[in-house]
Amino acid sequence: MPEKLDSQARRLLERNADMTILPSHVLSPESARKTLNDLLITDESGESVGEVTDWKIAGPSGGVPVRVYRPGGEGPFPIIVYFHGGGWVKGNIETHDDLCRQLTNETEAIVVSVDYRRPPESPFPAALEDCYAATTWAAKHAEHLDGDSEQVAVGGESAGGNLAAAVSLLARDRDGPTVRHQLLLYPVLDRDFSRDSYREVGDVGLLTEANMRWYWEQYLERDIDSMNPYAAPLQARDLSNLPAATVVTCGWDPLHDEGVDYAERLAEAGSSVTLIDEPDQLHGFLSCPDVIDRADEVWAEIASDVRDTFRQ
Repeated sequence: MPEKLDSQARRLLERNADMTILPSHVLSPESARKTLNDLLITDESGESVGEVTDWKIAGPSGGVPVRVYRPGGEGPFPIIVYFHGGGWVKGNIETHDDLCRQLTNETEAIVVSVDYRRPPESPFPAALEDCYAATTWAAKHAEHLDGDSEQVAVGGESAGGNLAAAVSLLARDRDGPTVRHQLLLYPVLDRDFSRDSYREVGDVGLLTEANMRWYWEQYLERDIDSMNPYAAPLQARDLSNLPAATVVTCGWDPLHDEGVDYAERLAEAGSSVTLIDEPDQLHGFLSCPDVIDRADEVWAEIASDVRDTFRQ
């Protein structure tokens, strides 16, 4: 077990090892989904928010389910369109219900959680187009949601962070909805397994190189798509005129180096960027506030940064 890890994060890995949770890359997509569902979906209620409603909005290939979390108090509120993680393959509105409730309360914003189509049944760019459609819908119908159409952000963790970064690029390039902020929590940004952080993590952690290779295989039908900036945002030549960003990276995470690289490139291109680098945490720690104390502290930092953007 890596010594550089926070003691609580290390105990989380030890607990998972005792539970004999199989990694995604040795499972079928259906089994990988069930494993995550069994871990994250419980009968216990999450944090209370002002209101929760389920919708189905028009998407590029049929309806896209979304869940809207409204904070307590009087609006209009800022809006965060949120894309769940899970390697694009796993996860759904239910697995990330607790996280979205916490995000709603921490940021005092409406959160629109998107149940995008998943690979391998629906490979790239299906998930991205669903997420872009949801962002456009949220901006267009902000007033009906008690939200502010001029205060729209996107966010996500891991593969969801990839989608948030790609939606920001797409909104710029299509002259689409104005996105004020992008919240990128240990995001996937490139299909490049040669970075030092991949070698350092090896096969110990909540996310490994073997997992990421499998996720990319499910997401992309063609190798050439790994050079598409809407699939791998670090491939974009131009990162100018993009929203302010909060980027969270973890020391024990194969995605660490690409997250840092993207934050630096965004800043060089003129975006306001806050990089929250947690050297002794592991990928996924923000979903474990009941186990890792530092998670709540980082959530507070994230919320403060997002709120600061909305106030500008």
